[in-house]
Order: sequence, then structure tokens, then C-alpha cells
Amino acid sequence: MRIVLENIKELVQVEDYSVRFKTGSAMSSLGVLKNAYLVIHDGLIEGIGSMRNLDHEKLDNDVLMELDCTERLVFPSYCDSYTSLIFPGGLENELTNRISRPFCDAAGCYSRIKRLAALIENCSEEELYELAEIRLNEMISLGIGAIEIKCGYGFTSASELKILRVIKKLKNNYPVIIKSKFLGAHTVSSMYLVDRQRFIDLVVHEIIPQISAEGLADYIDVFCDHGFFSVPETKQILTAVIKYGLRPKLYINENGETGGMDASVKYDVLSMDHMQHTNEEEIRPLKNTETMPAMLPGVIFFMKIPSSPVRKMVSAGIPVTMSLGYDQDTLLPVRMNVVPSMECIHDGMSPEEVINATTLNSAYAMGIEGICGSICRGKTANVFITTELPGYASLPYNFGSNLIETVILDGKIMA
Repeated sequence: MRIVLENIKELVQVEDYSVRFKTGSAMSSLGVLKNAYLVIHDGLIEGIGSMRNLDHEKLDNDVLMELDCTERLVFPSYCDSYTSLIFPGGLENELTNRISRPFCDAAGCYSRIKRLAALIENCSEEELYELAEIRLNEMISLGIGAIEIKCGYGFTSASELKILRVIKKLKNNYPVIIKSKFLGAHTVSSMYLVDRQRFIDLVVHEIIPQISAEGLADYIDVFCDHGFFSVPETKQILTAVIKYGLRPKLYINENGETGGMDASVKYDVLSMDHMQHTNEEEIRPLKNTETMPAMLPGVIFFMKIPSSPVRKMVSAGIPVTMSLGYDQDTLLPVRMNVVPSMECIHDGMSPEEVINATTLNSAYAMGIEGICGSICRGKTANVFITTELPGYASLPYNFGSNLIETVILDGKIMA
């Protein structure tokens, strides 16, 4: 059966053929089709075109539903490549703790992770799943059609594996595309502080092999930063990631320049998060690589930390992606359109650039650019229909407003 979206004022992020990502000046280009239609069949995008050509589509009277999108826009669903949905409730006091101590202080960060780890250890898998469901349902209703969820807040292998099992259960039960990321090398628990190598050996020789064997994570991440994991330690872990056939990612340069950016090229890192303290010398080698820098404007806003050099990266011909950064520290509204707003206002990004950064490029950062991130024949029908709007620039203009009227995931209209 088919769903036909008709009279679309603007069909946004249209591609004739799928591209992997957009970089540099190409991020300013955005395929927009006015007065358009979109045909969805068996969960996939089947037809795209101008309304005057709708009669040429071979619908064979096999139409389940027609949706009139007069004065409305249709976008590919947002892709959010950086979230941590699996955490206990009741963490409101963390805001007070952060006010009294800078977030970029490594000791303060370690203290927060330790408190959270204790709560996770005492929380059942069922409780964590129920809380994550609430958050995920809200994200889906607000336009997110693909999401990457990380662990990294458990100080024991049992806690980390518990979080990964919750993510796997969400994958099995929801139509949204979900990728999982193991950030076990987030920080070192207190029992290993006098022998950091023992902890690294645990991650390298026990946890990563188990994750690989059970298929519990799509990606492995390392926090390469001052006070966390050094560049040599990071490379040691990334070597194990490659050995077990997994794709690495990096959480890097949040607190300062580490000199670890070369690891992204050497180990074929798919994406790098944060990067607030990254100079032009470190940016340059990223050009023409397979690595996607991931910006987190929501984290920067909520934590009062320096902005990432996003404008310099784009000007240097490097692609970027942007995520909300939703986790227990940054409980922003789960509306992804706040991200384009922040980047347009604070970093001088254009509406076209931020739409590319939150759809196609974000899909690439999750390894799913071939199936989502744009309106292209053959891709999964994950799209949303807006309320009545004058044009696509309305999304970043209307900071925090919910402009989404209808969500379609896997070709099905979500209630």
C-alpha cells in the first residue's frame, strides 16, 4: 500500500541520487522542490516530483492514504548522533552542583560520573528501559528518525553491559533507527586509579571482545582529553577496536588541546564529538578524510563552555554534523530545531548549512547515510510534515517551537 503526500509547499533536502555527506561550500546547497508530491511504498520513498507530474506515477489504485500538505513543508527526519538516554531520574541536583563548579574541571566531571554510576548500578534494567522509553517517544514525536545512544556512565562492566542491553531492547521495539555506542573509556573508576593500565586491559581484553561477540554496540568511543585518556592510551584502545572489527569514534578536545587528532585519520574514526579546543593546525588534516566532526551546540549552551570552531571547519572545506547532545547533564528540550537556531545565531551558519548538518551529515556520522538523511528514492521513509510555514528557514528562526505536525517513520504515520 502507498501513502501519497500532495501539494507540499517545499520538499526539503531532495536528492536525485544518494550522496555520503556534504562538505565545505557544498553545505550551502540544499535541494528544495516546490509544490511537490512524495510517494511512500512499503516503508520506502518511491516517488518524488512536481505536482504537475503526479499523474505519471504508477500508483495502480494501491493508495492507502493521501495527505494534503498545502502550505506545509516536508523534511527528512532529523538524525541525532550523540545522546545518552539511559540514565535514572531524579538528577535535578546536578544542576546546582554544576553551578558551583566549572563543567570543564576534570575533577568535577569525574565526581558527577561517579555519582551517576552509583545510581545506575542500583537501577534495574527494567527501570532504565521505562525511563528511556519516555524520552525516546518524545524525541520521535519531535522529528528525530535516527538516533545514536551511548553508554559510558557505569564504572563496572556489568553496568555498562546493562545499558547496552537496554539500547538493544529499544532497537528491537521501536521503528526509529537506533545505533549504539560503547563509551567505556569515559573515565577510570576509583578502584583502578593507581593502576590505569589494569582498567585499559579490562576494556581491551574483556569488555570489547564481549561486546563484539554479542553484537551489543555498533561503535566504540574513547574520551581523549586532559584528565581522562591520554593519546597513547587512546591509541591502545582504538587498536583493539579495529582488531575486533568495530568502527571507532572519538570524544576529544572538550577540556583542552590534546594533540590526538591524528588518531582520527590513522584509525579511520567515523566521527569526533565536542572538539571545542581545536586549533587550525589540527583542523587541517581532517580535510578529505572519512571522519565527520560532530558539533554539540546544546551542550555548549547548557554547560557554558567554549564553542567549537565550526565556522573555521566549514570554511576549510571540512564537513560538520550537529547534535542536540541530550543526556543527564544537558536536559534541553528534545527539539532538534533548537540546534539550527543556536548555530545560526552564535556561529553564523546559514539555514542550508544547519539543515545539512542535522540530516544528511548526521546520518553519515551514524553510518546510515545510504538509508536516511535525505529525500531520495529508495531511502527509508522517515520524514516529518511541518505546520503551515513560509519556508525552510522558519525552522532555525522559530527557536524552541514545535513546528512538526505529522511524523512518518518506516513509512508509517506515528500516532
